[in-house]
Amino acid sequence: MKSRFQSINELEQFLDHYLNFEKHPQKNIFWLDTVRFFCEKLGNPQKSAKCVHVAGSKGKGSVSVFSASILNAAGFKTGLYTSPHLLDFAERVRSAEDFLSDAVYKAASDELIATVRKVSDSELPGGRAITWFELVTLFAFLCFRQFGADWSVFEVGLGGRLDATNVILPEVCCITPLELEHTEFLGDTLEKIATEKCGIIKKGIPVVTSAQKTEALSVIKKVAAERESHLLVLPEIAEIKSKITKNDFGEFTQKTTILSPIFFKPIHADLKLLGKEQAENAALAAIAIKTAYPNISDEQLEKGLSAAFLPARFEIVPSVPKFPEIPFLVIDGAHTVNSTKCLLETLFSLQTEKKPDLLFACAADKDVEDIAELLAPEFDKITLTIPGDVKKADFERTKNAFLRVHADFLCGEQFSEMITASLLSANERKVPLVVCGSFYLAAEVKKILL
Repeated sequence: MKSRFQSINELEQFLDHYLNFEKHPQKNIFWLDTVRFFCEKLGNPQKSAKCVHVAGSKGKGSVSVFSASILNAAGFKTGLYTSPHLLDFAERVRSAEDFLSDAVYKAASDELIATVRKVSDSELPGGRAITWFELVTLFAFLCFRQFGADWSVFEVGLGGRLDATNVILPEVCCITPLELEHTEFLGDTLEKIATEKCGIIKKGIPVVTSAQKTEALSVIKKVAAERESHLLVLPEIAEIKSKITKNDFGEFTQKTTILSPIFFKPIHADLKLLGKEQAENAALAAIAIKTAYPNISDEQLEKGLSAAFLPARFEIVPSVPKFPEIPFLVIDGAHTVNSTKCLLETLFSLQTEKKPDLLFACAADKDVEDIAELLAPEFDKITLTIPGDVKKADFERTKNAFLRVHADFLCGEQFSEMITASLLSANERKVPLVVCGSFYLAAEVKKILL
């Protein structure tokens, strides 16, 4: 889908010539030498603003958005770098409030492309070609410098230690809940994955972590101690209370209270991002920003948390004009066992009058057997497909996973047809529809709803 910005479309055409890990995962392509080399060529744009670094297995996009929104509420020009995007590449590189201007994107794109084209292969460290994500990260650095950002928030792409974003020197690091993920690249134990994620911890820089399993927390504590980084563990320093409510217009919000000695008073926010885990993400972001910028007021924290929004994170679409009999639509990128559990817990808290239908698709590398075991008992009508034509899928494995748990489902690899079929069915049955399993599936659904 084309961007609304011509300069972004031109940049994407340039990027298409480079290895894109998101589309074609490969081993042994991660190092920092190349990014550092180009940062030097570009005048070290990664140093142009204070920054926040966020790693983790789930929730890091939400923590990044909460953090940027808080800094924006405090009056700072704030850049935000996240991935993946749903509909527009510019979603990856923007301000806390909106997209940047086309003039900013164009200036950054022109500078990046001109610099890369001047460098011969023989000049590159180790002769290793630069990758798609490394180029996008450099583009973000340039955009935020061009934008004049006071602060920038960077979400790690994969892992942490060798992620392209790890050339920054942040004011604070955040580590969201860790779980087994991308084991082929990050390691097959929680300890190994935690070690990779802890690669973002810098000497003397404070670290804030969510609640973690014992194996992960022990690694985080060890690395923080070795690097003389003050560590704050969320469950030890904060108490969080939250409840999802529905107003007269059918809109859901989550009334959240965060109590911690780090704040002058309890922090109260009406979160647009729903679910117990989002209240925890909000608390993590609030404590991280308060640590990095002690002068921020409690009112600015509350305003920032309440304003934050990120699509496809238990996103409730209260009405669907093309399908008016669907009470509401839930779009969620949940694609791990833990994120699926969070999705279901949040769904149950809504106490819907009618049992929702399910539309599901996932990439080939996901734990679909365990995910199917969680989802199948909770939905009477299930539609299975693939998550679009970008990410590699294993459709037979997905079907077999749901067959194994005796689910009754409609399925097909023609994802556009299956999406429409699920919407038509939910509309006819007058029931809510839940979409989950992949951010790529979420994007395809949004395209049809536009």
